Amino acid sequence: MEHLLDNNLPAIACHNIRTEYQSTLHRPILNGIDLQINHGEFVALLGMNGAGKSTLLRSLVGLVPIKKGDIEICGTSVDRKHIGAVRKNIGFLFQGGGLVDQLSCLDNVLCGCLGELTTWQSLWGFPQRDRRVAMQLLQNLGLQEQIYQKARQLSGGQRQRVAIARTLIQSPHILLADEPTTGLDVSGINQVMDSLAEMHQQGLTVIVVLHDLALAAKYAQRAIILDQGKVWYDGGCQNIERQFARLQSLSQFQSVNAA
Repeated sequence: MEHLLDNNLPAIACHNIRTEYQSTLHRPILNGIDLQINHGEFVALLGMNGAGKSTLLRSLVGLVPIKKGDIEICGTSVDRKHIGAVRKNIGFLFQGGGLVDQLSCLDNVLCGCLGELTTWQSLWGFPQRDRRVAMQLLQNLGLQEQIYQKARQLSGGQRQRVAIARTLIQSPHILLADEPTTGLDVSGINQVMDSLAEMHQQGLTVIVVLHDLALAAKYAQRAIILDQGKVWYDGGCQNIERQFARLQSLSQFQSVNAA
């Protein structure tokens, strides 16, 4: 399931991307995004509600159509012709994990293989090799006790780690995580973020949407702050609280002036 990769090309390159015009916002959700993310980076994607964070992540895997500009993933354009190749390089961790409650943790992880199997293979069940890989991923994520448990029996943090394992079984080079800590307690948050950090240390490129600036400062190497569909800040994480305070002050000032 390994996919070839040219490390000389950026992991992600967005050139002036714009989405459909939104009349409620009086602008496109993404309104001229320019950014480049290199292989092996851990990037926190930040911004206030409506800034375009989740839309940007979804655009990277073709779930949101682009009206202008272009996106390249590992040198391949995100378009209808190449979307299959693009998605082989990217794992996407949705909010809540999206597990099937009645399936075991092991079977949920194996669901990540379905795109790689032929119809006949899926009818006969998952190959033994895939089952071994899935079990090893769960063990690596500290879930050896939960391998055969139903997903509905898990805590929030455990569910997200199973979702991470399901994503990793696809052997992606890039992991996109959309607010993976939403609704979790402190223990669950630490479990999920520690797992993402470990995957990053093993060479994965990680882009995660976060609301917690302290988490971004603790785990990420780089912060990208979006505002009104544009990149407002792109740099180190050591001063993001000050940058965010500036952004909030500016937004309040603009709201007062517009009123």
